[in-house]
Amino acid sequence: MAINLQKGQRVDLTKGNPGLSKILVGLGWDPVQSGGGGGLFGSLFGGGGGANIDCDASVIMLGANDKLQNNKDVVYFGNLKSNDGSVQHTGDNLTGDGDGDDEQIIVDLARVPSTIQKLVFVVNIYDCVKRKQHFGMIKNAFIRIVNPNNNQELIHYNLSDNYGGLTCLVAGELYRHGNEWKFAAVGTGTTAGGLSEVVRFYS
Repeated sequence: MAINLQKGQRVDLTKGNPGLSKILVGLGWDPVQSGGGGGLFGSLFGGGGGANIDCDASVIMLGANDKLQNNKDVVYFGNLKSNDGSVQHTGDNLTGDGDGDDEQIIVDLARVPSTIQKLVFVVNIYDCVKRKQHFGMIKNAFIRIVNPNNNQELIHYNLSDNYGGLTCLVAGELYRHGNEWKFAAVGTGTTAGGLSEVVRFYS
């Protein structure tokens, strides 16, 4: 059974799953339908001018003191694999339609360099300023961790806060704890325009 987390919770990932060396991190969301089912944000903002809401999942690989060591340590749709090959993005999803994960990131924990202490999983809205879009226009956002060897879901965290007006979410963090890895359900949002502003925060 998957562990369902609440905001702020931390849980051991590898300690309770001996032999786990590779994980699949799935992130998903659905657009709020504008009009009848759109609620307040749908009626106020008209569903972002009719444009699809293109959310992008990214990973920021941090070294000591939560600092980014190299811009190549940011894995996103424009850089699908980290230099060392330990983190790989499976590709961009432009709409968020459909069930299940919208974007997936594969992490080979055994290959993550010892200099990397934390992996930060971020979701931001592409071209949000121009399209006048924000996270009040999406629903059912989640991050989950799956063992790809048997497709067992290990951790699931629903981002259920009101993120209206925010354009970037830190969904969760995977971090070293001694020789093990832990996961933290973060679920905080910012109005930072795009991924580059978030990356600058860690630089």
